[in-house]
Amino acid sequence: MASTSKQGFSEAARQAMLMPQEALMAVKKRKNSLYIGIPREITFQENRIALTPLSVGLLVNNGHEVVIESAAGNAAKFPDQDYSEEGGRIAYDTKDVYQADIIIKVAPPTLEEIALMKTGQTLISALQVTSMKEEYIKALIAKKITAIAFENLRDEGGILTIVRSMSEIVGTTSIHIAGELLSTHNGKGLMLGGVTGIPPTEIVIIGAGTVGEYAARTALALGADVKVFDNSVYHLRRLQNNIGTRLFTSVLQPVVLMKALSKCDVAIGAMRAKEGRSPCIVSEDMVSQMKADSVIIDVSIDQGGCFETSHVTNHTKPVFRKHDVIHYCVPNIASRVARTASYALTNIFTPILLDIGEAGGIKNMLWEKSGVRNGVYIYNGHITNKYISTTFNLPLKDLDLLVAAQV
Repeated sequence: MASTSKQGFSEAARQAMLMPQEALMAVKKRKNSLYIGIPREITFQENRIALTPLSVGLLVNNGHEVVIESAAGNAAKFPDQDYSEEGGRIAYDTKDVYQADIIIKVAPPTLEEIALMKTGQTLISALQVTSMKEEYIKALIAKKITAIAFENLRDEGGILTIVRSMSEIVGTTSIHIAGELLSTHNGKGLMLGGVTGIPPTEIVIIGAGTVGEYAARTALALGADVKVFDNSVYHLRRLQNNIGTRLFTSVLQPVVLMKALSKCDVAIGAMRAKEGRSPCIVSEDMVSQMKADSVIIDVSIDQGGCFETSHVTNHTKPVFRKHDVIHYCVPNIASRVARTASYALTNIFTPILLDIGEAGGIKNMLWEKSGVRNGVYIYNGHITNKYISTTFNLPLKDLDLLVAAQV
């Protein structure tokens, strides 16, 4: 009897000492669950990623499935482990990612990536109209893809939300780049801004949009002398009101602009076109009259550039000299600060994906959200963007009618 009691006690003690095993919390599957794929970016020097680990965790906790290609977040300093810990599934084969119903990425897919896509998928990515080719559009049409250009997405206030967010980042970063290029290591050895007793550096900004505004804010905060040019008095007035301080502004008068460029240390091109190529504002002759070792940062190079002397460079070899003026013409400045830019992207994409799930699919969501509908350029294989239709002489369909007809 005593022996039996001891055995019972020993068994109870042993059970009490057992450590509980860790287990993943079960995620309840939703009726309208999404299957989202995030491929690794293969476009040259594209370092951003569309969704951060915390956003993936939010989507998973809402019953959606997210598959991420291995190393997709490495360039933005988001390792695979961060995604897997938040419930994302890591795929080591690119083909697995392209089995998802929604593909979300930053750069437009290549023709090789489109070949991996399946019929009827939804694609959310950039469009980049200046480098768009007809075979790219036709490949998406052949697979009846619904394609959304994120640069055309609008928020509740009608603002191009991702363009605005990236422009804020690019405008601020362009001034930091200018500071590096003015330093002794790269240029004339000037500190961007100014200190007591020393005249401040002079910066000319061409364009009073978001890029120009945030470039001006940063330059003024550093103590630089800033002059802003634009062909719209409304844009100049808005910039001045937003900044909240008086600064030199002027419409684009060639004589006034030439005088400012000949004296400046930094010129930033930030003129954008609504469609197609950005306007070329500064001629080669005007560049030749700028000071030696002055700096040009052509932010608009992804649309062709504001300076006649500009041509596309990259993050590996970002600068070249012409007329002894340093040119920085990298089209993807936001990738220079990839982690910050990825946070900005995920803040916009995550609510959209959650809304798609809540609406019961992309068709219902497009009917409810005009801002997202504005980004659609192909719907189930039908061209819905007038610019693309005109450029490639392809038939145009009315998106509202297609959505209403549930085509």
